[in-house]
Amino acid sequence: MKASKIAYKPVGLAMGAVSGVLAGAVFKQVWKQLGHEEDAPDEHRNWREVLSAAVLQGAIFAGVKAAVDRGGATATRRLTGTWPG
Repeated sequence: MKASKIAYKPVGLAMGAVSGVLAGAVFKQVWKQLGHEEDAPDEHRNWREVLSAAVLQGAIFAGVKAAVDRGGATATRRLTGTWPG
């Protein structure tokens, strides 16, 4: 395993945690903008609303994670001259 990949591992883990928190905050805001008072559907909601929320949350999480991962890798390449991984 390359030294750069080993050195980047803790950075990638930290950025993954940050992206999860950021994605959760984005989802809450988008969900409220769609006219819902609660953070996400609970047991009193129908299947359509629960599944819609899950799809929306998954899409937001994937997009935020991809942006954070790509930004971290790009910053690492600028600092070290090599792409991590």
